[in-house]
Amino acid sequence: MSDSQIRPEIRALPKALLHDHLDGGLRPATIVELAQESGYDALPADDAESLGRWFREAADSGSLERYLETFEHSVAVMQTADQLRRVASECAQDLAADGVVYAEVRYAPEQHLEGGLTLEEVVEAVNAGFREGEQVSGDRIVVRALLTAMRHAAKSTEIAQLAVRYRGEGVAGFDIAGAEAGFPPTRHLDAFEYLQRENAHFTIHAGEAFGLPSIWEAIQWCGAERLGHGVRIVDDIGEFGKPDEKLGLLAAYVRDRRIPLEMCPSSNLQTGAAESIADHPITRLKDLRFRVTVNTDNRLMSGTSMSREMQLLVDEAGWTVDDLRWVTINAMKSAFLPFDERLAIIDDIIKPGY
Repeated sequence: MSDSQIRPEIRALPKALLHDHLDGGLRPATIVELAQESGYDALPADDAESLGRWFREAADSGSLERYLETFEHSVAVMQTADQLRRVASECAQDLAADGVVYAEVRYAPEQHLEGGLTLEEVVEAVNAGFREGEQVSGDRIVVRALLTAMRHAAKSTEIAQLAVRYRGEGVAGFDIAGAEAGFPPTRHLDAFEYLQRENAHFTIHAGEAFGLPSIWEAIQWCGAERLGHGVRIVDDIGEFGKPDEKLGLLAAYVRDRRIPLEMCPSSNLQTGAAESIADHPITRLKDLRFRVTVNTDNRLMSGTSMSREMQLLVDEAGWTVDDLRWVTINAMKSAFLPFDERLAIIDDIIKPGY
């Protein structure tokens, strides 16, 4: 779907975004320019149009591991404070232009140290970029950061401490990401226990490439407040339309506790977690009244935006504006933002916008 196929009324709707990766949303032109400035010569294309196409095609592999390889190029041009500030500022501006009024954008500080920055300098540069982007956008958007630790690395407690240290300065919470298979969230139990003691928020990538055990560990062992993706929770629900269509114990727990699902339809098609937008579990889970939210994941790799994700659900899965309103309020209710601030955005911006 091209931008011209997105209806203006969809683009104008206020949107709340909980699952968006900073290193997965760069403008192709920015990558080309930063690569030239920094001497990075490994890009697979040297013009913005070709490079954007390469990212989408390389990510469209059906493999999460192959999908993750595309980040080598975007991360390579995010190694100085100026680069990070620019990327973060442009991220906020691009989201605001798409009608996003609240966004939580995640990144892994440990992946931005090759230029000599400290973890603290990385966080401060990104925070400064988000504030700049908010200001340039006329304060039409509020952006908060989620600090991500990598599943295969050993810095999760250090990153968790960083999230707590900067939570009053634009950092809303913590996350872990990376390949699920072989790297269960329980490897980072110390970090999650620390965050709980500090009354800090965190989400966990779970139930995307790996199934119910990943979701169960994230919730019952680690205490996740939200599930990044969580699409495989449908494996615990009986066959659609049949008399035995009932929720298993884990699915029932997720629904009963209103645990938010940070669902990313287009991204799931690329990684093989779903076959089509029409058949994506998000619609079934919506109909079963799970706490579903709609997200972009990686705008560059999926060639997507919040408006595009919404338009696809309307066109291919039969969603209505009321459905879009419901998932937008779901997202805002689930944000790692103080209650009064969440309520103000819902009542003053989202509801009037629908």
